[in-house]
Amino acid sequence: MIGIELAPEHPVDRMVELGTTAADAGFDSLFVSHHYNNRDAFSVLSQLAAATDEVRLGPGVVNPLEFHPVTLASKVATLDEASGGRAVFGVGPGDPSTLRNLGLGDDRGLRPVLEAFKTAQKLWAGKRVDGGSTFDAADAGLNYEPPQGADIPVYVGGEGPHMCRMAGKHADGLLFNGSHPDDLAWAREQVEQGKSDRPDSRGAFDLAAYAAVSVAADAEAAREAARPPVAFITAGAAPPVLQRHGIDADRAATIGDHISAGEFSEAFETVTPAMVDAFCMAGDADTVADRMAAVLEHADSLVVGSPLGPDLDAAIELAAEAATRATQATE
Repeated sequence: MIGIELAPEHPVDRMVELGTTAADAGFDSLFVSHHYNNRDAFSVLSQLAAATDEVRLGPGVVNPLEFHPVTLASKVATLDEASGGRAVFGVGPGDPSTLRNLGLGDDRGLRPVLEAFKTAQKLWAGKRVDGGSTFDAADAGLNYEPPQGADIPVYVGGEGPHMCRMAGKHADGLLFNGSHPDDLAWAREQVEQGKSDRPDSRGAFDLAAYAAVSVAADAEAAREAARPPVAFITAGAAPPVLQRHGIDADRAATIGDHISAGEFSEAFETVTPAMVDAFCMAGDADTVADRMAAVLEHADSLVVGSPLGPDLDAAIELAAEAATRATQATE
């Protein structure tokens, strides 16, 4: 998989333009990120389903705290129907900074994610479900069957050790939020532990580097454009990840506080060059291609994360070029 994440920070028509540009550039999967304070991911995905023919489409990632798991399963099934069987279910614990705004910060965890996609798989297979330990339901079911049925791929989005191992055991893939080879090497170790308990019937597993990328002909402009995603990644990074890269936990917490308060300029200004190096592939196309190739030494596939660069259209083309070169270099 060579995928791309699009953040719905722009009007829906513009998102469709970017998505079709990415499909034409050669990306085979389009993920649309979900945060309550951006435009609705599923609305964008439905428009992309109508505007494209072959690329896989899915939320990347949505959490089961803002949506009831049964409702979330139906949203993905509807996308699968609208796209002719091209849906992918990217599900994770959610962004801690924005979930705090909704009073849900303390509800994040592995169990809601696992129960959400296991419930979805049962519903997609035509079964009815009752509640689990993290949600209530009584004999709930879907009145239609998605084209892929229970075969809609499930990718868990996460970076903690337990989430990585759970994905390796139960899911089709892991969208690991990492842009540095050291992080992907560590993720591979966690995934392999989970896969040791994986039934053969679950099939192959895909460890995807869900890498923040900012690329432009002007390397410094690309690094400056990397500040927003790096701020969000740093604020949500687990303590061991911060320690691995020598990043001050108090400074990361300050960034998270600014984001929760809607003080985005302050959050972005707090980002350091070391944070950019740790959490983003930022620079010109040659630099980004080299970083991608290093990550693909440990990952099976790559998802190019937003914001991509100071000029989105040019960045999509440059990122596709870099991804192609990186995959060829590791074959």
